[in-house]
Amino acid sequence: MMTVPAAESTASGTPAIEVQHLTMRYGSLMIMEGLDFSIARGEVFVIMGGSGSGKSTLLKHLIGLKPPSDGTILHDGEDFTTADAAGRKRLLRRMGVLYQNGALWSGLTLAENVALPLEEFTALDAPAIADLVALKLALVGLRGFDAFYPSAISGGMRKRAALARALALDPDVLFLDEPSSGLDPISASRLDDLILEVNASLGTTIVVVSHDLESIFRIADRALFLDITTKTMTALGDPSALRDNPPNEEVHRFLTRSSEGLP
Repeated sequence: MMTVPAAESTASGTPAIEVQHLTMRYGSLMIMEGLDFSIARGEVFVIMGGSGSGKSTLLKHLIGLKPPSDGTILHDGEDFTTADAAGRKRLLRRMGVLYQNGALWSGLTLAENVALPLEEFTALDAPAIADLVALKLALVGLRGFDAFYPSAISGGMRKRAALARALALDPDVLFLDEPSSGLDPISASRLDDLILEVNASLGTTIVVVSHDLESIFRIADRALFLDITTKTMTALGDPSALRDNPPNEEVHRFLTRSSEGLP
C-alpha cells in the first residue's frame, strides 16, 4: 500500500494533545475556562455539550485557528502558538481536519480536492499524487468518483470525500467537526464505521466534536463535557460510564435525552 512519506517521528511517551488551564474568549465574552485534559495517542476522543457550549471553538483552538486567551495547548509536547514557521508547518503536517460542512472546493473534482494537501505539503510528483488520491478515495468507498464534482454527489458522499482529503497526508491526529451533521441515519452510521476503521487500521488519534448520542456512545473511548452554565468542563470519561454514573444533572440530562430534538 502506498503512503505519504512519514512525518518526523514523535516521542511516544507524551500525549498526542495536552490542554493546560485553557481559557477561551471572544473579546470580553467568556466561552470556557479552566480546561485541563489530555488526549492519548490512538484514542477516539469526543468533545460534547449543548448548543453554544464552545465545542467548535475548542476545536479551533486545538487546530491552531484561534490562540488561547490563557493557557497552553501542546501537540507532542510542542506549543503551536509559540512555534516558529517551520515548527507550525511541521505540526500542521500531522493534522487532518474534516469541517462540519465538508468545505470541499466546488469548482474542483473530488480528486483535485484530495490532491490539494499533497501538493501543498509534499514533494511528490503528479503520478504519485494521483495514486495516493485514488487510494484515499477508495478507502472511503468512493472508488471511481475521482472526476465527480461535489455538487454531483450526495451529502454523505461529500462528507466521505472530505474525510479522504483529511486523510491525504496520513495524519497522526484527525479532527472531525460534527461529522454526522445533516446526514440521514444510514449515512451517519456508515461514517461512524469509517471513523472506527481508520482508528483501528491506521492507529490514528481522532478528535470528534459531536452532539449525536448514538455516534458518541458508539465511537468514543472517552468524552469531554463542556457545561454552558458553569463555563467549564464538568465530566471526562467513557460516555456509557458517565451516563450510568453522571457527575451532575447536566451531564445526566445530556446523555439520557431522546435522539429527537437534539441541540
